Amino acid sequence: MSFVIKTNQLTKSYKGKEIITKVNMKVKKGEIYGFLGPNGAGKTTIMKMLTNLVKPTSGEIEIFGEKLTNTSYEVLKRMGTIIEYPVFYDRLTARENLELHCEYMGYYDKKAIDSALDLVKLTNIEDKSVKEFSLGMKQRLGIARAIITKPELLILDEPINGLDPVGIKELRDLFHMLCREYGMTMLISSHILGEIEQIADTIGVIRDGELIKEVSMEEIHQQNMDYIELTVNDVNKAVYVLEEELRLTNFKVVDGSRFRIYDTGSTQSEISKTLILNGVLIEEINKKNHSLEDYFITLINGGGISA
Repeated sequence: MSFVIKTNQLTKSYKGKEIITKVNMKVKKGEIYGFLGPNGAGKTTIMKMLTNLVKPTSGEIEIFGEKLTNTSYEVLKRMGTIIEYPVFYDRLTARENLELHCEYMGYYDKKAIDSALDLVKLTNIEDKSVKEFSLGMKQRLGIARAIITKPELLILDEPINGLDPVGIKELRDLFHMLCREYGMTMLISSHILGEIEQIADTIGVIRDGELIKEVSMEEIHQQNMDYIELTVNDVNKAVYVLEEELRLTNFKVVDGSRFRIYDTGSTQSEISKTLILNGVLIEEINKKNHSLEDYFITLINGGGISA
């Protein structure tokens, strides 16, 4: 298997305090890797180390199979990044900022600027200086700058900050397209779990500087199946009906009045009808599913993962 990013025992200390601890991270070529963790968990620090903005205290980083060093200039040319908030020359236009970036990168495809601005839906802003841009517009321009050179690896720290729901969907579609059509590998951090759930192939969860889980979204979905949750007036009687009348076995009593049915042998309407006919009063019934948010919160709180 080909990995674009690999870290080995990656550690960072500030003033004698370890803030990143022995992180072993693997990002496969061509995938979107969602990087999740509470504020202050260490996501941005790791991204800064991957882009040579911060030096590790110990451990190693491999990018494209090469060990990252102080002179890894060619490796860095193959990457596009947004770390924290994108910074621009405020008095210049979006185009002028991108022209400067291309000059700096030694990239001279004139059509690339129009293409990048079009991809992030920044149009009709030719005469507007960046200081007049909203936060969402600056975020879009940051992504345009990150993708303009058609990098093989994108590292994006909270790229959908400041965007409205329409803008978030547009970028979600853009990320899928860049991954699918250009073969870009992406490492994306976000606190919007619902968005990561829709775009990521793999997630890494970090807590207090430690990478506590790397898992594919497919595995999460397999572990966290849909279920029917009921609140009834008599749980014991309901359990008897489920076992004897409906022959269901895969369910769990949550508390004194509520239980969850994971068995797919009966529909919600069949379960309701059978319970009511046997004298069980249903106060509430809903079909639910475990989301990435449920999975994430369980991990962050130190719990195990179960259905």
